[in-house]
Amino acid sequence: MLATDVPHPAIVARTDPGRDAERYLLEMPAGSLRWIEDPEAATAFASMREATRMAMRLPAAQRAYGLPRDAELAVHKTH
Repeated sequence: MLATDVPHPAIVARTDPGRDAERYLLEMPAGSLRWIEDPEAATAFASMREATRMAMRLPAAQRAYGLPRDAELAVHKTH
């Protein structure tokens, strides 16, 4: 297996237009979904593919997308 084939954890995010900030998806134990401000507490998916699949299942009005978890945590901590 090539190093590029190793899946990396990812999260689902969306831009909150009213606040011009990103919100992150948290899957609750009962299956409900919540948008939170902390990427560290967001649900971590096994790969970008899985995060993107979840984002595509959400209503189009939410315009969600997948982000690499490690990169987002690094950027979020610097701000």
